[in-house]
Amino acid sequence: MKTKDELTQDKYIVLFDGVCNFCNDSVRFIIKRDKNDLFRFASLQSSLGQKLTKERGIDTTKIDSIILIKPAEAYYIKSDAALNIAKKLSALYPLLSLFLVLPRGFRDFFYDIIARNRYKWFGKKEACPMPTPEERAKFLDF
Repeated sequence: MKTKDELTQDKYIVLFDGVCNFCNDSVRFIIKRDKNDLFRFASLQSSLGQKLTKERGIDTTKIDSIILIKPAEAYYIKSDAALNIAKKLSALYPLLSLFLVLPRGFRDFFYDIIARNRYKWFGKKEACPMPTPEERAKFLDF
């Protein structure tokens, strides 16, 4: 039987705010369009999420963001993370990665507006929702 490290060795790990409705809906959006089974997920609040951010020196008190960790230790935050995720999805979503040519500061300005207001606009849960049995295998912190 393979360990979690072996199962995720060639996967992209998406760290997300587990109590944010918008973030949880975004994870389900990604799962539905991840036809090549490239992504695994963990909440930032989980022990795994905290371990991965600490190993990479990511200060989560200053980053109110989704984090995409690529195989071989690279990572992306904010609009870089969102657009690099879109690049790997099915249908026309990879076209969104064209926005990567725009300056990061410009893209992150709009990203930060959504991030700062996500609880007000989309709501917040007291705890991370449970994934469906089909989704469970994609979550690393269960």
